[in-house]
Amino acid sequence: MVEIRQDPLEGPEILQLLADHMAFAVETTPLAARHALDVEALRHPSITFWSMWDGAELLGCGALRELDAAHGEVKSMHTVKRHRGRGLAKKMLAHIVAEARTRGYRRLSLETGSFAAFAPAVALYRSAGFTERDAFGDYTAGPLTVFLTLELD
Repeated sequence: MVEIRQDPLEGPEILQLLADHMAFAVETTPLAARHALDVEALRHPSITFWSMWDGAELLGCGALRELDAAHGEVKSMHTVKRHRGRGLAKKMLAHIVAEARTRGYRRLSLETGSFAAFAPAVALYRSAGFTERDAFGDYTAGPLTVFLTLELD
């Protein structure tokens, strides 16, 4: 049974998954457009981080950063490679969207890459109702990034 739980970012499994996430970012994204957060950045009080498990097996992760009282940001969505294609990212995204609604956010935004390697992520977000938007927060618009948002009425 798949369980999503808040994670303290301390276990070896999650630390390895985040290292894999960062390696993917380094491999696929030029430095100027790389916005993946390292473990220390993910421990910031504005970020809530979750991991997804099936028993003792780590399946994936995701995070929600509060930008302000009405606006959140999806961060660090990653599924363990051997578990991709099972709908786990969709489940994690639904969890993050539900939490954003619980917090009373009116909008949920994200930044991701515009490269082919990110096409499955962009398709996932669009299937959940996210639409393109301008850059937000400290991000800068450019051809290497895609910005998406979901209005939470």
